[in-house]
Amino acid sequence: MLNRPDGNFDSIDVIDMPAGGAGPTLSPRRRQWMISRAAGEARFLRCRRNSPWFLLDRLQLDLFGWFLKVFGFYGAGVRNALDIQSTEIELSFAGLPRAFDGYRILHVSDPHFDTLAGIEAALLRRLDNIDADLCVLTGDYMHRLDCPLDESIPPMRRMTAAISAHDGIVATLGNHDNAGMAAPLEDLGIRVLVNESLAIERGGDRIVLTGTDDVHWFRTDEAEKALAEAPGGFKIALVHSPEIAHVAARAGYALYLGGHTHGGQICLPGGRPLISKLANNRAFVSGLWRCGGMIGFTNSGAGVSYLPVRFNSRGEVALIVLKRRAS
Repeated sequence: MLNRPDGNFDSIDVIDMPAGGAGPTLSPRRRQWMISRAAGEARFLRCRRNSPWFLLDRLQLDLFGWFLKVFGFYGAGVRNALDIQSTEIELSFAGLPRAFDGYRILHVSDPHFDTLAGIEAALLRRLDNIDADLCVLTGDYMHRLDCPLDESIPPMRRMTAAISAHDGIVATLGNHDNAGMAAPLEDLGIRVLVNESLAIERGGDRIVLTGTDDVHWFRTDEAEKALAEAPGGFKIALVHSPEIAHVAARAGYALYLGGHTHGGQICLPGGRPLISKLANNRAFVSGLWRCGGMIGFTNSGAGVSYLPVRFNSRGEVALIVLKRRAS
């Protein structure tokens, strides 16, 4: 559990701490989730291997990559992908507790470390000298769902070491992250939220964070249940994609942070995405948006998915500053 003089994490059924210094063990609820998620991943991988639609999709992407190489655009696309930007956003809320006025949240999403050589170094350079109160990670740390842990965890360890966040790091999983990553990420000191909430307290005030499992490939009723049953107060939803933004808005969340879309990655001039990769809420494909009374932000992601290129888009890390607005 993360404990600091300036912020207390009050976990809700994340891990059990056995006596005797043996380290954390999985709670029964987390253990059941891992079994269910792993079974879902196996079904997904089997279906994908046998899906003509998946093969057609990959063929189209491969042909597009070939086109870029033949006509000399590929190198520029790779350079664009490595040109990660730093975005600072100030958001005002009437209901923000006074103790959190000016609270700085570093938001990193979708690095896909195994897609493009050089993306890790580019991200680490961008993280240098960013000082935050809290860091939130919203999934897709690797591209291969079945990526071995000895490949997925080392870049996460190096990224974690580069992050300066006084109240620690909180993460959710994306559709490309396998269930086996959760415990090793916790071993790095990252609090992984899987359909659960925690509170950060300061001077008698608190904010509540709710993190769900992926809702794109592995959506279950547990994600919506977690949003609905979170403690009251100023609430922030951490969800890999914006596909359940309407659920969070109905549950009274003030802020929704996610990624998944890479901001379109390959866009028309002006940044209009060709593909959103969203089953619904496609208007929330990038940047700031509103859903009811809730503000949302879809991070364009630090990395790239499948093709290691970007056009008319850039990767980003976002620093979100919470401000208290007079009622």
